[in-house]
Amino acid sequence: MAGSDPKSMIRIARESGADTPVAPLNLGERVRELRKARGWTLEQAAGQAGLARSTLSKIENGQMSPTYEALKKLAEGLSITVPQLFTPPSKAQVSGRMTTTKAGEGQGHATATYEHELLAAQMTRKQMLPYRARIRARDIDEFNGWVRHDGEEFLYVLTGVIRLYSEFYEPVDLRRGDSAYYDASMGHNVISLSDEDATILWVTSLV
Repeated sequence: MAGSDPKSMIRIARESGADTPVAPLNLGERVRELRKARGWTLEQAAGQAGLARSTLSKIENGQMSPTYEALKKLAEGLSITVPQLFTPPSKAQVSGRMTTTKAGEGQGHATATYEHELLAAQMTRKQMLPYRARIRARDIDEFNGWVRHDGEEFLYVLTGVIRLYSEFYEPVDLRRGDSAYYDASMGHNVISLSDEDATILWVTSLV
């Protein structure tokens, strides 16, 4: 792990995947796709929505910006909500991506306070960063300030007892089987209260 900062592993994981640009949604094309997915002609769809055929044709061809009332009629005619009109369709194809990590085969990243084992390291462009951590720290003073980074984070205690410190909440003690989900931009640190180093599973969002 670069340096002694636990969040550097998260930064590196984010930087390892190229940004995927999101194309702006074309409302006309979206309406046409929804209509054709139902097997409707322009006349049928216009009738369902209570709009003139010419109005629907102009919306689909980008020749008219529909009023909110027209959007409501369109959504009702298509049996969807107005926000769904502006939601791009999910990908039809299945990527089938998969990787496995056998016990002890994760990538190790040691710091003064944590010993991380990065899981699913072979998978590129991940949207989540899963890693197993051995908690070495026994006192909050062992940290050089709060750890904070973008995204959300989930932790699950595998062994031992930990104390989760966070910027806006009182410390909470968690033991085997307990979990926490929190905003990772809020300062947070974890120490072990066990005689043995506690171990936890951490999953951090990367998007």
